[in-house]
Amino acid sequence: MAPQITSSPVRVGDLTFDTRQVGEPGGTPVILLHGFPATSATWSGVLPVLAEAGCWAVAPDQRGYSPGARPPQVEDYATDLLAADVIGLVDALGASTFHLVGHDWGASVAWLVASTYPDRVASLTAVSVPHLGSYGRAVHTDPEQRRMSSYYAEFRRTPDMADVLLADDARRLRGVYGDLPGDLVETYLQHLRRPGALDAALHWYRAMTSGLGATENVTVPTTFIWSDADEFIGPVAAHGCGEFVDADFRYVELEGVSHWVPELRPHVVAAEILRRVANA
Repeated sequence: MAPQITSSPVRVGDLTFDTRQVGEPGGTPVILLHGFPATSATWSGVLPVLAEAGCWAVAPDQRGYSPGARPPQVEDYATDLLAADVIGLVDALGASTFHLVGHDWGASVAWLVASTYPDRVASLTAVSVPHLGSYGRAVHTDPEQRRMSSYYAEFRRTPDMADVLLADDARRLRGVYGDLPGDLVETYLQHLRRPGALDAALHWYRAMTSGLGATENVTVPTTFIWSDADEFIGPVAAHGCGEFVDADFRYVELEGVSHWVPELRPHVVAAEILRRVANA
């Protein structure tokens, strides 16, 4: 029987994060961060595999996605606060060092955590989004990446963007999900249709600054997974990632998989996480 995923709230200061957890608390701690517009359900196919290997895997619904961690102001979603949430969560769980995994926006936060708190992060596995230095450089130098990232501006400047994305049975938001299975799309949409949820998720974009491109190099053992069919991250950004890692680095490129790698190739992602954990 596969290990069972449990839902557990975790208090971090004034915020309460909903989490999916699997495995024994005495196991190797692995924290998994989801992206936009998703939830911790991103990792549903990955978590049991990690638990079977002896990991204690914890995937939070991050700031804005958890109803108990949804402050009202845009500035409440600054990236340094998102990174501090991860350390606060690990502290609340009673762990010291931990292995960190992130996809999409979760990968962006994971790169920032690894560069800011290298003494706490035993290893990093980033999926889809490369080191923010490589990504930022590509946005400035590569027309393809600039085109792929153009939606950022609309997300930031449109006050009612949540309503726009949810209009007409969430037609535009469904387009973002691409080839994800329909039942998972409905799971995400059910969550993001709750009052304030999608607008809070969009605050991540509104609060971001150009300083993310200056994120320091990572000095922890790192794996980066990217697919050549990613609709949002191009090859220039992906292939430059290793230049920003001053530690053991593994680059994994998948063929023909869309941006939604954890959902569509969970066993590949789990295997790479476990490989990184074992070799950290």
